[in-house]
Amino acid sequence: MKAILFLLGLLSFGLMASAQIMNKDSLSLVSKINADKEKLAKLQGSVAEREKEKLKAAQLAQESADDNRVAANRLSNDPQDKKLARKADNGAADARDDARKARKANSRLENLNMDILNLTEKIAKEETKLKKYVVEAEALK
Repeated sequence: MKAILFLLGLLSFGLMASAQIMNKDSLSLVSKINADKEKLAKLQGSVAEREKEKLKAAQLAQESADDNRVAANRLSNDPQDKKLARKADNGAADARDDARKARKANSRLENLNMDILNLTEKIAKEETKLKKYVVEAEALK
């Protein structure tokens, strides 16, 4: 009889200990999920700003390319004019710089969207793990 009581006490103590471990794990998982959701909201909030930057950079690159084309046409009419040559050279440099800025803005937006996608997948995985803890906890009740 004492042995049975001892085994029951030991079994209940083991279940309580495992429930506490699961509770601690699930609490840490919940805090990770909340932190990731805050980070996701912050990233999603910056998407509009990055899209505006990309659009602005693309427009500026197009304007610079058009200005460069005009300067090159003027230079082709009078190839010996140093002033026109300098303007065409400066226009080409501006077009190159603006094109690089446009590519970087596009890359930043793509990276932001990729980070959002990865974080969304990570949150989904963590929530799946949390559901397992909830199911196990309900099974122990």
